[in-house]
Amino acid sequence: MLSWEYDVLVVGAGPAGLSVALEAASLGARVLVVEKDDRIGGTLHLSGGHLAAGGTTRQRERGIEDSPEAHLDDIRRISRGTARDDLIALVAAHAPDTIEWLAARGFAFAAETPRIVHGHEPYRTARTYYGTDEGASILAVLESALDDSSVEVWTRTPVTGLVLDGGVVVGVEVYRDGAEVELRAPSVVLATGGYGAEPELFAELEGAPLVSAAARTSTGDGLLLGQSVGAALQGAGTHLPSFGGLPDPASPMRANWADRQVLTSERPPVEIYVDRDGRRWVAEDEPSIDAKERALVGIPDQTFWTVFDDAALAAAVGPAAMVVGREPDEVRAMANARPGVHAAPTLAELAALAGISTPGLVSTVSRYNAFVSAQTDPEHGRRHLPSPIATPPFYAIRNHAITLVTFQGLDIDATCAVRSVSGSTIPGLYAVGEVIGAGATCGNSFCSGMLLTPALTLGRLLGARLGRSAG
Repeated sequence: MLSWEYDVLVVGAGPAGLSVALEAASLGARVLVVEKDDRIGGTLHLSGGHLAAGGTTRQRERGIEDSPEAHLDDIRRISRGTARDDLIALVAAHAPDTIEWLAARGFAFAAETPRIVHGHEPYRTARTYYGTDEGASILAVLESALDDSSVEVWTRTPVTGLVLDGGVVVGVEVYRDGAEVELRAPSVVLATGGYGAEPELFAELEGAPLVSAAARTSTGDGLLLGQSVGAALQGAGTHLPSFGGLPDPASPMRANWADRQVLTSERPPVEIYVDRDGRRWVAEDEPSIDAKERALVGIPDQTFWTVFDDAALAAAVGPAAMVVGREPDEVRAMANARPGVHAAPTLAELAALAGISTPGLVSTVSRYNAFVSAQTDPEHGRRHLPSPIATPPFYAIRNHAITLVTFQGLDIDATCAVRSVSGSTIPGLYAVGEVIGAGATCGNSFCSGMLLTPALTLGRLLGARLGRSAG
């Protein structure tokens, strides 16, 4: 077996892994990054690229008063105290440095940032940043930094195992160009992402069906590698799904987040939400997406349909669009042609096409129309009751709780050293990024920017420590 030696080995070329590698190499360490995909970037190819930090130059230039302490307080509020306090305190304190690091390297900030984002429970202060090209804007900075660094990157190189010597992780085994290769280093960093594309592991850890919009390479490799040497997991019980996405037209059990319906926190709702039994299960105009996501967890199969009529669709133009980027005629063209999008001249026929209980749907729409007439909803307390669902054809679009990120991951201490089931650290092994689980930095919530920001921030801090040790 071929063998190579480095100071730092990083498994995974996403934002966390690249941050570790760049920082360690800048301090003189010999660094190799191995990536099973044929390209670097990981989730940056799919991500909206949201970052968060309090007390940045960009905020001050725009007259926004903020601080790391205020950011930390907001994270605690949104996560309801369920995130790892040691980790979020560290991230909040160093997040401004991450934003300044990107800015100094030409990061293309979207002009409207920082701003308050309402896709999930919002911050009190405008502190969310992203680039003009979403996650690709971050990748552009990382790629440019790589070009100017000594970091070596091997793509199409899956890791097949960790190398142990007396209980110490001293390297990895990989498969490269048809050969098995052993790579050795005193520091091995797992930055492999989550398990949002691995249904069996997802079912084992979360006990829920998986409809995924995650990167197809997110197959839990790092969790399995860590567990193979006795690593513990953290984040059990913190899983929370994202609120709906249209079914992928080609791949069962996948959803297209870019094709999602426009959230009713962004427009007044004209539709109703029903479950398989045709029953409404939440006030559609509930302003908190967090409350809706928690309600979604409790319905059968975490599957629901948005139901509306042609009069509502005809009015769904521009900012009031029903589906992101789709005008009414485009939605009509999708009906009965794309999986999960149905249209019919009667509610009974619509229910049969969509797989909803016919008597349940007909009864629910009848009651809802009566609520519209009376301008009161005694069942769920909906206040926005603009018009009855009465103009054919009628439409139903299937939605499901979808997985963009996963919440369980390798347990680490505040230095990113991986901990065993006994609570002691595993010498030589570190983890950063989604492989530690979103629950570590978001808790049982979605907190704006608290996935990518920890990946970059903890990655840079870890890389600096490993780089200094190598020097």
